[in-house]
Amino acid sequence: MLLKAFLDYLLLEKKYSELTVNAYQKDITSFLSFLEEEEQSNTIKAVNYSQIRSWIVFLVEKNIANRSINRKISALNSFYKFLLKINEVDINPLAKHKALKVSKKVQIPFSEKEITTVLDQINHNQDFEGIRNKLIIELFYSTGIRRIELINITLKDVDLENKTIKILGKRNKERIIPLLPMVIESINSYVLEKNKLEIIEDKAHLFLTKKGVKIYETLVYRIINDYFSKASSKVKKSPHILRHSFATHLLNQGAELNAVKELLGHSSLAATQVYTHNSIAELKKVYAKAHPRSKK
Repeated sequence: MLLKAFLDYLLLEKKYSELTVNAYQKDITSFLSFLEEEEQSNTIKAVNYSQIRSWIVFLVEKNIANRSINRKISALNSFYKFLLKINEVDINPLAKHKALKVSKKVQIPFSEKEITTVLDQINHNQDFEGIRNKLIIELFYSTGIRRIELINITLKDVDLENKTIKILGKRNKERIIPLLPMVIESINSYVLEKNKLEIIEDKAHLFLTKKGVKIYETLVYRIINDYFSKASSKVKKSPHILRHSFATHLLNQGAELNAVKELLGHSSLAATQVYTHNSIAELKKVYAKAHPRSKK
């Protein structure tokens, strides 16, 4: 099956994560279902752009956001590029497609005060979950890692002797991030509590639930949202906003863009530059306050 061959290509040759490959599969399967139900066709190789355009209209009418539609089209486009590569089609019906316009969402990071409130002033229960949750927040803010990267951290990835942690990022790219003393202390406290669990089914991963199994995405999101709801009135309170805060606060304190890029695991500076608008805003404040002629 062509779809399976494509997914194997993404997983084995392109080294995409299983999560990413599953997303591609879901988006392409969505198109194939539309093709069969609405267009009475099940031949992916004979598809023309007008059929794809009908799918786009169908998605728009279902009130699916343009950003999500663009992601689906991008997955389908990648599939057709693969089919071209293996000579299963002669043309890519999406070759001249232009992405739908999307509004640029400004990601507002947490302030240093909000993060201090969550870490130092909100009561963290000194039980397994309380200690684990505080460590999760500290690790997000002190390393800028992604949610899936945090979930997949193993005990072997943590090197307390060298005060570093190994992170497996997108496309299985590894990076080493230094650990702050307070985080090392929290890791030690958490591991002690973790070892007291009655059942530990997952002995490899660092972060577990109280049932002894690997922590999962919705739980991580809920932890961040719950804690920051007590300290912040911002609409969005998620692990990604903590990653955004990490990058913005480093840049505000004068960190070089290239250094932040490496810490975040970005493949290009362009991806890191989206975090600079907040540091520029901070720079404007400092400039207005410090420049001799700013009050004139």
